[in-house]
Amino acid sequence: MRKICNMGTREKLIQRFIRLPKDFTFDELHKLLIGFGYVLSNKGKTSGSRVRFINSELKSVIDVHKPHTQGNPIKETALKDIYNKLNMNSLI
Repeated sequence: MRKICNMGTREKLIQRFIRLPKDFTFDELHKLLIGFGYVLSNKGKTSGSRVRFINSELKSVIDVHKPHTQGNPIKETALKDIYNKLNMNSLI
């Protein structure tokens, strides 16, 4: 008998993020962080492409550079910083 493992899209996204792929997009990051209770907030009119994700329950803030072109990946160093922040907050 074959065991069926049904992994949901959220879990797949988390597993993909943990591997820190070079092609992880801002849209994927947005979905991931929203799933962890973060809210997207623009830093103001002069913030340019910088956006802030805030989780008020954890008192956690993640600042990210949003790529100018849709579908462009998040920089590897930024992904590592976000990974460390999520790990520090026991989310992954």
